[in-house]
Amino acid sequence: MTAFAAVDLGASSGRVMVGRAGPGELTLTEAHRFANEPVRVGGTLHWDILALYRGVLEGLRRAGPVDAIGIDSWAVDYGLLDESGALLGNPIHYRDARTDGVAAKVSSVVPDLYARTGLQKLPFNTIYQLVAAAGTPQLAAARQLLLIPDLLAYWLTGVAGAEFTNASTTQLLDVRTGEWATDLAHRVGINPALLPPLRAPGDRIGPVLPSIGVGTPDVIAVGSHDTASAVVGVPAASDRFAYISCGTWSLVGVELDAPVLTEASRIANFTNEGGVDGKVRYLRNVMGLWPLQECLREWGNPDIGALLAEAARLSTGPVVDLDDPVYLPPGGMEGRLTGRIGRQLSRAGLVRCIVDSLALAHKRAVEQAQELSGTHVDAVHIVGGGARNELLCQLTADACGLPVLAGPVEATAIGNVLVQARAAGVISGDLRALRGLISQTQPIKRYEPQGG
Repeated sequence: MTAFAAVDLGASSGRVMVGRAGPGELTLTEAHRFANEPVRVGGTLHWDILALYRGVLEGLRRAGPVDAIGIDSWAVDYGLLDESGALLGNPIHYRDARTDGVAAKVSSVVPDLYARTGLQKLPFNTIYQLVAAAGTPQLAAARQLLLIPDLLAYWLTGVAGAEFTNASTTQLLDVRTGEWATDLAHRVGINPALLPPLRAPGDRIGPVLPSIGVGTPDVIAVGSHDTASAVVGVPAASDRFAYISCGTWSLVGVELDAPVLTEASRIANFTNEGGVDGKVRYLRNVMGLWPLQECLREWGNPDIGALLAEAARLSTGPVVDLDDPVYLPPGGMEGRLTGRIGRQLSRAGLVRCIVDSLALAHKRAVEQAQELSGTHVDAVHIVGGGARNELLCQLTADACGLPVLAGPVEATAIGNVLVQARAAGVISGDLRALRGLISQTQPIKRYEPQGG
């Protein structure tokens, strides 16, 4: 087997995993895990990108010799480079308030935005961030925009570019042509010269610079939007499946061959994002485990296992609409939840409320994805950290009336590794073949729907 380093950055932590892949073989071990802690400066919420880069380098050193490296992260956020290639300040966090009200402003200028880009309207999409930054000295000095995984790849190799799956989340990519929508950028006042050349999953970016000191393995473009890699890591036996990549966010959808650009799809706020092998990830962002994570943080990080066990013994109580934007900002989550519920709950009761509400949100999104795309699914796959949450998996099966197959937890890193391994010629085949390898080698837990 050949070794591949998967750099996987999530909204709360980063990790470097070492995957070894070959015919009938796939193993994954953790080399290094590190915190991802945003920093608020002068009222603006930033990513600590240099701390993340330091964590990546430490992880690569601990990983030992590898044949290649792939990098994925969350979407939409970016760094700006000046004419010398230097970073112009820490990237701003998508939860920062600078984009409040910007989406409506852009829609008034580009009413056909959904028809062009196929993306759901989320207040933090890259296009809105750039419009919000208009007139700032930083944007005026910028000569190139790099999304987070591409920025890290640039620091490792010196080669700039934009991997397609993550570029598709910017709302600056034409969903039909797969190219940058330069005319659209002009219409909203964004300089198209900022947008770097596109590259596809499996493309070789270049070798790591010798001066970095981790050897000179090739950096390979993977599905650099973490959800794109996670969907590769779904161990589906057929095409009739829905996926839930569940962590801080729940990304709920189906995999298609062509985008859905109907008015009904736009109103339902479904998105058409790029997938590996030219697939379309037709999905909807659901708030995910973020409210639970925030409550746990406010409570001093108590034992989540004990809280979930206690919550499982409770009957279903009040539920809330987790897609309400009121739950998007950090801080004060318990107060916002109890304010909507209208009364105080025990900690276990509030956990049960969050998990019940999330299961119902999963049900709505799975049903809408089928209806809007004209597809039918036989099972729901939950991958990512949420696959560990047995209560959530069972309640999702109950709500959807479909079997839920949970795992792998590290689907994103696995999808990252498999795209690298295929590019290296170590394994071969289409997505179904890659997923078959996952089914053969990774533990999957099945939950059957219960009750009426």
